[in-house]
Amino acid sequence: MKNYIFILLHLTATFIYAQKVESYRLTKEQITERELDGVSDFPIYKAFEYSDKGGVYELLLCENQKKINKKDTLNTKIQAICSINDHGGFLEKWRINDLLEITEPQETNIWFWTKYCSTKDLDGDGYIEPIIIYGTRNEDDEISRVKIITVYKNKKYVIRAVECVFDECRSFKKDANWNLLPQKIKVYVDNLVEKIRKEQGLLLKDR
Repeated sequence: MKNYIFILLHLTATFIYAQKVESYRLTKEQITERELDGVSDFPIYKAFEYSDKGGVYELLLCENQKKINKKDTLNTKIQAICSINDHGGFLEKWRINDLLEITEPQETNIWFWTKYCSTKDLDGDGYIEPIIIYGTRNEDDEISRVKIITVYKNKKYVIRAVECVFDECRSFKKDANWNLLPQKIKVYVDNLVEKIRKEQGLLLKDR
């Protein structure tokens, strides 16, 4: 009987723990229900809700949609905002802001690469480590910059890449604090970089 109770308690605890880590994309209706439209000055491109041992979070990926035409939507600025549900309100935990830079050729668009973004518990500690990826395109219709931002315990660890056919204008830099990340997370991001290289035809390497 004692063994049966122990097994039951263990299974219950495992189920509760598993329930704590989950993530899903919010619909337009859910965004409205949660009153998330006013969190950013920019239109919400995509929104996610995720929960882990720390609580329930709302992650908004916002783009300013400066120019909209039949072919594409062009953005000059983007913003990612992560907030936690706090007694019926929202407490901001972190934010990412970026915009077009003056380059030659000139950058014309910046946008989130949601295909590669993720909200997963990468190291199995019960907390989700969001990965936010975005890039820019220039007037020659080529990828100009790529940023890969890993958020671990509310701190950002960034990879900054500049694409260029010439060695002197190409770069691929990891933040100085990169090696502070758990090994499982670093391996995941390294594999993700390789996937982006292959699928997007990018170099993503230093000179």
